[in-house]
Amino acid sequence: MAEQSIHIIDDRSTEDMHTQSGSEWRLLTDGVMGGVSAGQLSPAIIKDRPCLRMRGDVKLDNNGGFVQAALSLSKQSINDIEAYTGLMLQVYGNDEEYNIHLRTSDMWLPWQSYRATFSAPGAWKTLYIPFTEFKPYRIRKALNISKSKRIGFVAIGREFKADLCIGKVGLYK
Repeated sequence: MAEQSIHIIDDRSTEDMHTQSGSEWRLLTDGVMGGVSAGQLSPAIIKDRPCLRMRGDVKLDNNGGFVQAALSLSKQSINDIEAYTGLMLQVYGNDEEYNIHLRTSDMWLPWQSYRATFSAPGAWKTLYIPFTEFKPYRIRKALNISKSKRIGFVAIGREFKADLCIGKVGLYK
């Protein structure tokens, strides 16, 4: 991909929980709904690359089942989002499958999202996930990407140890 075809949302150059635009990453778990999954989210350096590392234990007890690194998108990040094809992600993981969730202003319930699945290998990998791959979850409206509000990297749906490093995140054409 040519450099001009990528709009970076976060390149982890801040070395803290913030993006260059000032938005802040935060950890969410199923504890908000009575679940018992636990996690940590912190800046890290993995294989000489700055990243945000999400680790945790996903448990299904008490109707739980997720640990999430969430980022509210700034106006700057989503300006002209309709001009882009999808999300570019640089990830390093533990050979597990994870989800990426998009939330839009069309959603009013916390469990609603548009979801795509990806594998995070034990080496840095750049993924390109087109918006057309995001499927609605507990919402009937089609994805209107211009209404995007939040992105989430999610360990979900089964018991396992999550260990996901998020490098650059951006939009691609």
